[in-house]
Order: sequence, then C-alpha cells, then structure tokens
Amino acid sequence: MRIGVVTFPGSLDDVDAQRAVRLAGGDPVALWHGDHDLKGVDAVILPGGFSYGDYLRCGAIARFAPVMTEVVAAAGGGMPVLGICNGFQILCESHLLPGALIRNDHRTFICRDQVLRVENASTAWTSSYRESQEILIPLKNGEGGFVADADTVRRLEEEGRVVVRYLGTNPNGSVDSIAGITNDRGNVVGLMPHPEHAVEDLCGPGTDGLGFFTSALAALTEV
Repeated sequence: MRIGVVTFPGSLDDVDAQRAVRLAGGDPVALWHGDHDLKGVDAVILPGGFSYGDYLRCGAIARFAPVMTEVVAAAGGGMPVLGICNGFQILCESHLLPGALIRNDHRTFICRDQVLRVENASTAWTSSYRESQEILIPLKNGEGGFVADADTVRRLEEEGRVVVRYLGTNPNGSVDSIAGITNDRGNVVGLMPHPEHAVEDLCGPGTDGLGFFTSALAALTEV
C-alpha cells in the first residue's frame, strides 16, 4: 500500500514518517506542498514541523497549499489521513477536524516521552491497539493545547471521537487531556504526540508508535 507523506516548507518529521511507513510494511511516497495530485496514494500523512514558519497561526498557511485541496477532497471520499503535531494543526485549520491548537498553557516548548491511553481503537489509524491500552511515544510542541467550545468537546466525548488522551500531568493544557481526535467517519485522525519517533527499539522509547502505521495498512487491506 502506498502512503503519501506531504512535505511543506518547514516540515522536519517527513522523513521520519516515511521511515515509519516503511517499517510498518508500506510504500512511502513523497508528496510536495505544491503538488496538484496525490500520485495515486492510498493514504496521506501530514507530518510534524513548522509549515511555512508557523506564520499567522500554526497550519494557517498550509491549509491553502495546493496539495491540501486534494487531501481535503480525498478525506471526504474516505481516504485515511493522519496529521501529526503540525499536521494535526493543519487538519484543524482545514476544518477536517474540529477545534484548534493553541500555545501551551505554561508558555514553553515541551519535549519528553509521554504516556497516552488509547480511547478509540476503531479508527483507520488505531485498530492495531486495544481500547484503554497505554502507550509511550515522544511529545514535542510549543502550541499543543487542544481547545474547542463546550458543545464540540461534549460531542467528541459522547461520540467516542477522542482517540488518545494524556495520562499523568497534562503537558500543555489541552481540554480534558485530549491528545488526539478523529472525525465522525474515523478515517481522519490528528494527534499532537509523535508516533513516528517510536517505531524501533534502536531509537526512541520503543515501538509503541508503530501501531498507527500498521493500522492504516490493515484498514487499506480490508477495503
């Protein structure tokens, strides 16, 4: 299965995401922010970094990149799309996911290994996990606080659309310790922590992040 990884000016985890796809058994395809097509990929990853220098707001300019027109259309058609960190911010700015990501409540950049609880194991990106499974993957952000109006948060909770949640001390002030969410269809997922940095024992805190990528491959195989 071919999984595209978009590179925006300022992306810095695109190569890591491509490696994670490869380790999971997929075929990574490099996509450029100025592309007007998705090169026949079966799924798309928007990686972490600082797209367009995080000017205006994180992800605010990236939402207007030519490739995002194709990503939004493909997501609407059911294609699996994963946004990691800056990619999560882009998904929110593109209205593929609700809410927004704002500056951490302690106003400082955070970089640490973070324990998460998988709340929804039925999305295209989390089926390799068990519900309530605890995983350890790196977290690194300065604008990682997830916020939304009370009605939106209530719907996310009631509809089981919170995908992963921070355990222990809330690292950035996210409402309800939300670390990642999904759309109502379950094909679009955004999360602030970085599963692509936890896919092999040689580097990172282990392999707990690999399940996000094997999940997508499994979902595509079932189609």
